[in-house]
Amino acid sequence: MKTVLVLATVVAMLHAKSYKMETRSSGSLIARLIKDNLYHKYLENHRFHRTQVHKKGSQPIMDHHDYFYLANITFGTPGQTVSLMMDTSSSNLWVIDAACNTDACNGRFNVPYTRHKFDSTKSSTFSTTNNTIFLQQQYGSCTGILVNDTVSFADLTIDQQEFADIADMDGYLPSRPFDGVFGLGWPAVASGEVSPPMQNILPNLDAPLFTIWMDRKAALNATESPGLITYGAIDTTNCQSDLNYVPLSSEVYWQFNIEGFSVGSFSESGHGVVSADTSMSLIGAPGYIVDAVVSQTGAQFDIMYGFYKVDCSTMKTQPDLVFSINGFKYNIPPEEYLFDYGIEEGKVRALALAQKFLY
Repeated sequence: MKTVLVLATVVAMLHAKSYKMETRSSGSLIARLIKDNLYHKYLENHRFHRTQVHKKGSQPIMDHHDYFYLANITFGTPGQTVSLMMDTSSSNLWVIDAACNTDACNGRFNVPYTRHKFDSTKSSTFSTTNNTIFLQQQYGSCTGILVNDTVSFADLTIDQQEFADIADMDGYLPSRPFDGVFGLGWPAVASGEVSPPMQNILPNLDAPLFTIWMDRKAALNATESPGLITYGAIDTTNCQSDLNYVPLSSEVYWQFNIEGFSVGSFSESGHGVVSADTSMSLIGAPGYIVDAVVSQTGAQFDIMYGFYKVDCSTMKTQPDLVFSINGFKYNIPPEEYLFDYGIEEGKVRALALAQKFLY
């Protein structure tokens, strides 16, 4: 699967350049847990946690646990490198502090990932505001202190970038295979009146845009899946020459209008709003759209694994998912929305859809 997002901001530039930063896939968390016979225990822990969230009356959070696109980001002087999830749905930059040794900060639910943390005591350029910050993410929430330090990525360096030094987290964040989040969203959604990294590097860019290219290999348990973020230019290596531009419906999220959707004999027309969200490995849709895809593909729900699956023998006859956006139709073939998690000796594929409000 090759996914390309070209996201542009509207700001004037002077003395600008473009920069490239490689990203990598975390690999499929589901596939790895299934392979290591840990997936059912993982599901059990998550289902228990979900019941506790509802008992407390807390805000429900989404649990689309699979794989994430990560990049190396360096904090402090001398530099300390960590792996952050690149997230277009949020705007804050945050990393786990080395002083946090709780189960949540170290990693929970048998996730095969060793956390790397930021040790502020080892940085000569570190300073703190002593202001507490609370961040609500799709997968949970985290709390910490707003601090300032040197942050480097893609041959770019920001002196005294403000970010959240995290001391605790909850929800499903403790089970995620990354050390923090690099928000690529608009300033409007940044908590703590922080200026996001993207805003701070804009004067250094050739153009007020960045291109995200993501590639998924057929085997989701692989971790070598490449990706590339190009700041300040179109990615001419991985992008085709003809680009279709879509106006944003709001300068809050990377969201835009959709005119219709179809799969097999099912068709839905009418305007709705969707968002380009790099933190999601699945396609989010409301329940009736998911039901339509399930019906058209003949997928069956597997209660043991908690997802819909289809027999691999039907792959050649499965329909495309077709999205109508700004006068163009975009087809997603079955090999891109049906995932091989390695169950039943590779004879079945899982449906990569999750119920959400994105239509």
